Amino acid sequence: MRLINTKTLVLAEFIEDPIPSYAILSHTRGNDEVLFEEMRNFAPPLYEALYETRGLKKITQSCRIARELGLDWVWVNTCCIDKSNHTELSEALNSMFRWYQASEVCLVYLADVTSDVSKTLENPEETFSQARWFTRGWTLQELIAPRNCIFYDREWVPLGAKSALSPTLSAVTGVPVDLLSGKTHLEQYSVAERMGWAAARKTACLEDEVYCLMGIFDVKMPIVYGEGRRNAFRRLEAEIERQQRD
Repeated sequence: MRLINTKTLVLAEFIEDPIPSYAILSHTRGNDEVLFEEMRNFAPPLYEALYETRGLKKITQSCRIARELGLDWVWVNTCCIDKSNHTELSEALNSMFRWYQASEVCLVYLADVTSDVSKTLENPEETFSQARWFTRGWTLQELIAPRNCIFYDREWVPLGAKSALSPTLSAVTGVPVDLLSGKTHLEQYSVAERMGWAAARKTACLEDEVYCLMGIFDVKMPIVYGEGRRNAFRRLEAEIERQQRD
């Protein structure tokens, strides 16, 4: 697992436990994200070239907030995974739920929610229901897995914590309040219920509509891009059935 040092913005790799405490970012991908290839060669010239992009701002703001919370490390999916390495990518996608679950705090960045906080807090359900973050496949586990989430608008103004917003989040996503608040656990919900939470969500790759459910069902599968959604779903069903038999 690679983490970004919140003071230097330098990547560090942690092979074995213990992994240091870290914050983790949840967001929707934009067109100007900082990728692993750029981040591993991070230096002042790169910083100057990218400093005005929203992609880099996500990283610097995440580091700032993590530092304020007393954390030295942060994880960002766009630049902490070498996606050119298939083995690493497969391991990361299979570990994603656990990484979010183990984080000290998840920073949820809603890039399309305006900074009119008073309006947002008056009618949070209407505001959140319009956010793209709630329509994406991978963000379902990023909502459920972490113990603590803090939501931010596009200007990084805090909107509230998952614990306080759980009734609104439940109304928007269909995920029960008791699960969001930690009173119940995923295994207490049926396969059909969990599938239902993800039914309307979309991903950039068809197979990811299935792969993003691995953590929700606590299964692991090889990642085979190009196999198609149907084949991926058959494999997921087989893993779920095998788990239930065991």
